[in-house]
Amino acid sequence: MRSRSQKSEVRSQKSGNRKQKTAARRPKTIEDRAKGIKLLILDVDGVMTDGSIILDNEGNEFKRFNVRDGHGIKMLQRFGIKVAIITGRKSKVVDLRASELGIAEVHQKVFKKSVVYGQLLDKYNYRDEDVAFMGDDIVDVELLKRTGLSAVPADADEGTKKYADLVMKKNGGRGAVREFTDLILKESGLWERVAGEFLG
Repeated sequence: MRSRSQKSEVRSQKSGNRKQKTAARRPKTIEDRAKGIKLLILDVDGVMTDGSIILDNEGNEFKRFNVRDGHGIKMLQRFGIKVAIITGRKSKVVDLRASELGIAEVHQKVFKKSVVYGQLLDKYNYRDEDVAFMGDDIVDVELLKRTGLSAVPADADEGTKKYADLVMKKNGGRGAVREFTDLILKESGLWERVAGEFLG
């Protein structure tokens, strides 16, 4: 039989558990979600590029990346936010671009993106709400729904847009990534520090 003090302690523990569960709920505002981002995951074709694939007569593949998108990625990294790539295709060009940008987590030819996503969460001890994701097609829906903050470019697949928290004004490979990285920096309160470094 529990004493009055023991019963009080049990009630206190239950109350504490309820508070913990409430605190773990997904933040409602974009600002709150952006503040907790520790990792940005990007698709490649249609996100970092415009989705075009150019092949020459020898089978070499060419992609065009946006310089401002790259700068946005570097700014995130500068303030401690990791960046990873998960894409369904395999291309040497992606490895080269990732190397230029200092992106160590490059996962290509991935059929089920959620599998690699889960591995990244385990590796860095992150939760869904710690991650931002940008995709553009039906294969990205699971991560768009699961991550703490998700976005698609303006020209993403129409049926996919409804699953994202945000639809960018810019197209894939035409500044959509930079628009998203700027938003994360601004909403998380880091933009003033960024501006201070570059504007003096």
